[in-house]
Amino acid sequence: MSALILALIAGAVVGLALGALGGGGSVLAVPALIYLLGFTPAAATTASLIIVTATSLTALYAHARTGNVRWRSGLLFAAAGLLPAAAAGAASARLPQPVLTTAFAAVAALAAVRMLRPRQVVTAPAAGATRPARAAGTGAGLGALTGLLGVGGGFLAVPALVTVLAFEMQAAVGTSLLVISANSLASLTTRGATAVGIDWAVIGPFIGAAVLGAWDGKRLAAKVTGRLLQRTFAFVLLAVAAFMLADALT
Repeated sequence: MSALILALIAGAVVGLALGALGGGGSVLAVPALIYLLGFTPAAATTASLIIVTATSLTALYAHARTGNVRWRSGLLFAAAGLLPAAAAGAASARLPQPVLTTAFAAVAALAAVRMLRPRQVVTAPAAGATRPARAAGTGAGLGALTGLLGVGGGFLAVPALVTVLAFEMQAAVGTSLLVISANSLASLTTRGATAVGIDWAVIGPFIGAAVLGAWDGKRLAAKVTGRLLQRTFAFVLLAVAAFMLADALT
């Protein structure tokens, strides 16, 4: 099967997951780039950041039109992650490939576990209870994760915005896209070396398919229960994590 067809299929699956679940699809982008399209782990994380940035900005525009983006709070939260994202992006190119693969497998497993856990009612902190230091630390950690592994981190950003900044869910989803976009762009600025060999003839169709797949994912979410979608996606992530970990250790 040609690289173009594989890129279109992988992009559609990533976009479908993003559209249906509001996050997590980028966790599939890196293994797809490595094992289906032959990218090195360093190049795959860079290409994933490009894909994440494009799809997140597209989704951000849609959420902004419906008023679901808290711009001031989101920019402040994102600002804490800009330097960690840039630093982690620069460091990732110097890490051994097995280390990157193992770290990514761990993140994929974490995302799967979070999706499989029973939903708990999140009690927002009382007014004035949000701690600036905790918000800054959470934003910095998310930025470092985005920069190092090339994942958007929506599966971590949304609950962080709900619990740390007391956002309602719709605002958390919309604002997380702003945070993800900012962190991804910051990380890309330090990844010049790994961006040189990226095949745009593959990445371009991947992005296009992901954007279109995201719209189909929204329609799918309206027809299938969210819990079923999450569980299915979680088991796929667990399989991906196990495969990547085995590959890194052999």
